[in-house]
Amino acid sequence: MVVENVKNKVFVFDTTLRDGEQSPGIHLNTREKLEIAQQLAKLNVDIIEAGFPISSRSDFISVKEISAKIRDRRIAALARANFKDIDAAGEALKGATWPVIHTFISSSDIHLKYQLKKSREEVLELASEAVKRSLKYTDMVEFSAMDATRSDRIFLCKLFEAAIKSGAKVINIPDTVGYILPDEFGEMIDYIFENTAGIENVTVSVHCHDDLGLAVANSLAAIKHGARQVECAVNGIGERAGNASLEEVVMIIDTRKKDLGLHTDINIGEIIRTSGIVKSLTGYIIPPNKAIVGKNAFSHEAGIHQDGMLKDRSTYEIIKPEDIGLKSSELILGKHSGRHAFSERLKDLGIQLDDKNLEKAFEKFKNLAEKKGALNDQDIKAIVENEIREVNEYLLLKYYRVQSGSDVKASSSVGIEINGKLYEGTSAGDGQVDASFKAIDKITGMKIKLVEYNIEAVSGGRDALGSVKIVVSSNGIEVMGSGISTDIVEASIKAYVSAMNRIMETKGSLGSQDSAS
Repeated sequence: MVVENVKNKVFVFDTTLRDGEQSPGIHLNTREKLEIAQQLAKLNVDIIEAGFPISSRSDFISVKEISAKIRDRRIAALARANFKDIDAAGEALKGATWPVIHTFISSSDIHLKYQLKKSREEVLELASEAVKRSLKYTDMVEFSAMDATRSDRIFLCKLFEAAIKSGAKVINIPDTVGYILPDEFGEMIDYIFENTAGIENVTVSVHCHDDLGLAVANSLAAIKHGARQVECAVNGIGERAGNASLEEVVMIIDTRKKDLGLHTDINIGEIIRTSGIVKSLTGYIIPPNKAIVGKNAFSHEAGIHQDGMLKDRSTYEIIKPEDIGLKSSELILGKHSGRHAFSERLKDLGIQLDDKNLEKAFEKFKNLAEKKGALNDQDIKAIVENEIREVNEYLLLKYYRVQSGSDVKASSSVGIEINGKLYEGTSAGDGQVDASFKAIDKITGMKIKLVEYNIEAVSGGRDALGSVKIVVSSNGIEVMGSGISTDIVEASIKAYVSAMNRIMETKGSLGSQDSAS
């Protein structure tokens, strides 16, 4: 539900699907964006920034779909301070219950001189007209001054005054390049409150980037000085080094709420689930030592730490793992486990599948258990996140055979089923993976360029389940593919076939996406 402004509440504006999705190598389709948006609603964020409608047809469609399906959240769309952008945002948001147009223009002299090539007076006029135009579509308009922290403060306050006078309800102060220090940001927030007419009638928001690793610290400094909305992204994804990490900002406020006197309405029990979905669908790996959601965040190996934990958990844990959706103990499933045990474990992990996908997941589970033995929670999640949520299988991998050695050139034969007919391709290559990819190319006849190739061990040990994420391009279309297996060659082939299927499903022209905030 949308909640009215409360003095001690910090509103969470999630930009995972907009700024986060602009990260290099992330290519989400509409179905994947909707899945993330639905999980963000379960997380109970206040505003979901669903995309930048003018940037591409896929972004427009995604904002429109999310607006139609997510009925109990504010849905925001980004727009530069021009009528074309704003009209596209307004159209995409037509089905939203509570639409928000987030319009922005640069405010720093650096941007005005080199990017916009406009005077301060022109920027003031453009900002005012953009807010007024946005009011044609919604009464909830947010105005952002891009590169605010490197702007002249007197001009910045004039710009905010113009936006407020024109009807903006939220004023956003972005640290676009992650340059400012926390104490400087706090002082800057004070200055804006003291020198901007009408600021007391709007919500002050901040959008901090992590170029110097200060995004969360700067966000916290801002709210301590009166800001009441934080713009952030799950797992901290976003342009360059990313945005303020949603889970870190939220858990700082929750853990230190008595000292800060502040709260959010976030359902913290959904944090781990949300993080896992975003990781899986974006292909962005979470560092093991990442705060809150890294796999080591609640692991203890040192003897002194283990001794303390056995005596009392509070000696080395300031957050209960159960509170954010983790289990303090694992149930290990193996090849002798039955369907009922597997199904119950999925429920414990918060995963819901229909009968068809449950059967598919169980089959994948049994196949992997035969190779690996015991599977842990990470393995089971990987099966669902990498093997079940999939595009239509235009190409179906039936088998592969590889050969290589120190004195033998690597070769591969791959069998692919297309429309019920089996085709085999054989090729040599620079290693088993390269040979396999070339063999598949021979079958499909498609011209494919490998843009990125990432391998991650889902769990520990010699028999760790390997996850391969790749990005490929074909005729101007870039897509991501994923695959898992105890054999990294098989995982790579699965990822390549997955990418091929996505290309066949995606076919069509997608525009490039601009950056903002």
